[in-house]
Amino acid sequence: AAAMATLGMKGTRAVHGDLQAVLFETEAISSRLKELARDIAKDYAGKSPLLLGVLSGCFMLISDLSKELAMLSQDVEVGFIRASSYGGRATMSNGNAIVTGTDSVELRGRDVILVDDIVDTGHTVVKVLDILKDSGASSVSVLTLLDKKCRRKANVHIDYAGFECPDEFVVGYGMDYNEKYRALPYVGILRPEVFSSAQ
Repeated sequence: AAAMATLGMKGTRAVHGDLQAVLFETEAISSRLKELARDIAKDYAGKSPLLLGVLSGCFMLISDLSKELAMLSQDVEVGFIRASSYGGRATMSNGNAIVTGTDSVELRGRDVILVDDIVDTGHTVVKVLDILKDSGASSVSVLTLLDKKCRRKANVHIDYAGFECPDEFVVGYGMDYNEKYRALPYVGILRPEVFSSAQ
């Protein structure tokens, strides 16, 4: 499995006015995804794993990752489920994950790579992993762009991690706050006043 990149703050310019800082630039994300794709292609040589994305935050990640894998001639399929433990304007996981969509994807006998934008407390990933194992998946591994170890409460193993995330509320590259900021091509730290005024 891939070792985690331990890049720190990447830049201090707040491109979007609601951001305190840019944490991971577009170029750093792209470079890290190339590394993760090489690791996956090596680990799944001769196999056709299912990249199972957790919507909605994973949409940029799974798109870019699947393209990197295709450039390495790694055969993959892509599917999606929905899982959330945030809801609305919350900035912290409530630990009660709601998972839907697993019945629309054939999982029995498949090598599944669960693709999530960020792993925080780990409760959501644990619940999804239980469902995937109960559905007869042959193997299940976990890939996340951001591993927020500082907030982990559940015992979950991350097989492929992009970056370690500090204890900040981050948005961009698919991640949102109240459905905003998803389309930003980088990951940034949201100014506390943006979400504290809404709670």
